[in-house]
Amino acid sequence: MAQVNVSIAGRSYRIACADGEERHLEGLAASLDAKIEEMRAAFGEIGDMRLHVMAAITIADEMAETKRKLAAAEEQLSQLHSLANAGDERSQFIEARLAEGIGKAAERIERLARSLNAPAQG
Repeated sequence: MAQVNVSIAGRSYRIACADGEERHLEGLAASLDAKIEEMRAAFGEIGDMRLHVMAAITIADEMAETKRKLAAAEEQLSQLHSLANAGDERSQFIEARLAEGIGKAAERIERLARSLNAPAQG
């Protein structure tokens, strides 16, 4: 298990993570630190705990909005897949009808050719 040192709001923290996840964890810590600094710039010194909570709630809100947008995009994708499948089924139906029509036309042509090649009776 790997460990990384991160700095959030001027404080250092040693955090354990899975091997290979160090850079990801450092990036997350940097994002939280940036959000806290953004809140500090907007609201001033209102207390570290309050700033941390406000930053966490803001990030949670952004994540909830992202999840909502992802769910909407997944629903749209599902609808597009349904339309594509319906189009495929319709295309298959049309192709089958065309093949049937071509088959019948071929039979008629064969009958006509046979009648033209048949010896004249009479």
